Amino acid sequence: MATLLRRLAMPGCSSRRCLGVILREMHSRTSPLNPRDGPRLLAGGSLPLTAYSRTHSRWQHTKAADPPEVELHRLEGEDNGIVEVLMCRHKARNALGFVFVSQMRGLVSSLSEDSAVRVVIFRSLVPGVFCAGADLKERARMNDAMSDSFVHMLRTLMTQIASLPMPTIAAMDGAALGGGLEMALACDLRTAAHSAQMGLIETTRGLLPGAGGSQRLPRTVGMTLAKELIYTGKRVGGQKALEMGLVNRSVEQNETGDAAHREALSLAREILPQAPIAVRLAKEAMDRGIEVDITSAMKIEKMCYALDRKEGMDAFIEKRPPRLLWRRAATGVCVYRLSGARSVALQALQNALSQQLDIFVGLWVCVHQLQLLQAALLQQHATVASGCRHTG
Repeated sequence: MATLLRRLAMPGCSSRRCLGVILREMHSRTSPLNPRDGPRLLAGGSLPLTAYSRTHSRWQHTKAADPPEVELHRLEGEDNGIVEVLMCRHKARNALGFVFVSQMRGLVSSLSEDSAVRVVIFRSLVPGVFCAGADLKERARMNDAMSDSFVHMLRTLMTQIASLPMPTIAAMDGAALGGGLEMALACDLRTAAHSAQMGLIETTRGLLPGAGGSQRLPRTVGMTLAKELIYTGKRVGGQKALEMGLVNRSVEQNETGDAAHREALSLAREILPQAPIAVRLAKEAMDRGIEVDITSAMKIEKMCYALDRKEGMDAFIEKRPPRLLWRRAATGVCVYRLSGARSVALQALQNALSQQLDIFVGLWVCVHQLQLLQAALLQQHATVASGCRHTG
């Protein structure tokens, strides 16, 4: 059984494609399958199930020609160094489904290794919405194990966004609810239109924030206010969000519906001229320092400052880009200099863990498909047996 599951989890597995064909045929038919249909189905008489792979994780069938749900846009000219992550799952209001999350994870992973990226803006191309949160229709079709694996994948995505070495900005021109607001909270900065609605509304549906919202919201607006927002599932507009510190800037929506994006772009342009290494190390010092006591945080700040100062000054005097190298701090702890790429060892570990997670999810998909097939065959057998008793 273990060997079968490993084989089914491999990308392009012909046995799994056949299994997908049989399941879809059984689902679409009103009468039981005829054993004589077997050769046709096994020969691929229907469309094959999309292979589950590390780069395009899918638990449901999707056409090869489906447009991407997340895209990357690199600005040029004076805005060179600003990159926009475009969310464009129009049919589902950018709901966080398997394909969306998988594509976003791959894209964010590539950004973390790109030294040319200075600022990242997350924005939506779907009018009136930033991200509507979890895809509840898709989630309803998952069993408990698949749901747990997907939530883990979603948490990993939010951590990836929060761990990007360059500044990140969420531009909310529309609703950011549940997981959508959690994504925005994973960013360093947030802009919003006055008309945008934001909220961690999971408690209104018998759930709780499961992708970091219960931890990042208190760190953003304070514990007392965060508890009120989560307990009540309250939605707030852009102006109220600005008052409570949930967003950095809030602006009146314009006729084209992209006021928050324009404000985010303006903010990115303010960051762009600043020394990129200093900005990244400042982010590192703040993000790491907030998790420890003030004494330890001051040591982190000192470490980042010492690492950056000499090389930055030398590069300025010599009129060259700074060199980003590994250094050993006075404490004897090996510390890496921030660049577009994290340390090779750390990145390799992250990639390996990500790949293992995707394989695990793929195995659960296969197990679920086998369970469905078994249940359908048992039902068909019972129907045939009942028919034989009546005819006898």
